[in-house]
Amino acid sequence: MSDFTLNASVRNDLGKGASRRLRRANEQVPAIVYGGEREPQPVAVEKSAFYKAIEQESFFSSVINLVIDGKSEQVVVRDLQRHPYKPLVTHADFLRVDATHEITLNVPLHVVGEEKCKGIKDEGGELHVLANEVQISCLPKDLPDYLEVDITAVELGSTLHLSDLTLPAGVTLVELTHGEDHDQAVLSITKPKVRAEEDEGEAAEGEEEGEQGEE
Repeated sequence: MSDFTLNASVRNDLGKGASRRLRRANEQVPAIVYGGEREPQPVAVEKSAFYKAIEQESFFSSVINLVIDGKSEQVVVRDLQRHPYKPLVTHADFLRVDATHEITLNVPLHVVGEEKCKGIKDEGGELHVLANEVQISCLPKDLPDYLEVDITAVELGSTLHLSDLTLPAGVTLVELTHGEDHDQAVLSITKPKVRAEEDEGEAAEGEEEGEQGEE
């Protein structure tokens, strides 16, 4: 779990017009903090630190220390609303977290071992990533930045599913709690399409030659 701290202030001037004025000032990003037993709190987040943080993948799977007018709250990102064609975040949603309660969050998958993968290096296979992230549930202290998928020993023709992932202690995959039929594929190693077509063509030619020989 990475450490991120953002500074914010309570936002009393509300509404779309107020948010537009805040964005035009180009110093803060309008946001809201909700969850827990307290009421939702509109805030304005310091823009420079916020934009620097969202460049890092781990920001979206981390517990963030949000300091609002000097008071610290533990939150996670729930949603970012972006401008349709400008590289701007127009609004951010933060969810309060409690150290004693599990949270549900999407975390990225990092594939490692591709250079040494048996199915790719030795057997000429091609990697197909079928899922870039998965939904997990855990206590805030156990939240990983990402899950690592080591494919070093994976062979050609193999498919890895959610149940094949190695999870840190205290972390569960939400989909698997719904039953075995939710054990989705996350990656596969298959024969390259061009090579597969060539093999099929050679097989067809062999069959034709065999038929002509019989005649």
